[in-house]
Amino acid sequence: MPNIPRLLIENACYHLIARGNQKQKVFLGEKDYHEYLERLKAYKKKFDFRLYGYCLMPNHVHLLGQIEVTGNLSKFMQGIALSYALHFNNKYAKVGHLWQGRFKNKVIAKDQYLVDCINYIELNPVRAEIVKAPHEYIWSSYKERVLGSGLKILNKLTL
Repeated sequence: MPNIPRLLIENACYHLIARGNQKQKVFLGEKDYHEYLERLKAYKKKFDFRLYGYCLMPNHVHLLGQIEVTGNLSKFMQGIALSYALHFNNKYAKVGHLWQGRFKNKVIAKDQYLVDCINYIELNPVRAEIVKAPHEYIWSSYKERVLGSGLKILNKLTL
């Protein structure tokens, strides 16, 4: 069955989700999270992706942002996914797919729903009972966005 074409809209924001194959963990240690974030920074710059929120969970990733050239959205995600998978498989002597199929994308309007979606993403570790409060989880955008500390990877959000 062929893949259904993605819904891509100019000047829209996207909630992007990539899951580990068979729900496996894609981050096995702290250095893995750092590696993914370094790749995110590089591909964010390469494809002019404006990142407004993110959360790296042990077995999946949430990103929320906007890309300058809509047609580059898949190239952006494929670049991160492939480069990280090569790193992961090399580091842990694995073979095969790290990610479960294509990444998912949802179009998000630049209104209050965008802020609600960022909050939803950043509360993921609380719902999963990994932490009790979002500021305790270091692999999300919460600290940078709300507290002004952290990686300084986010773009300024204007509605």
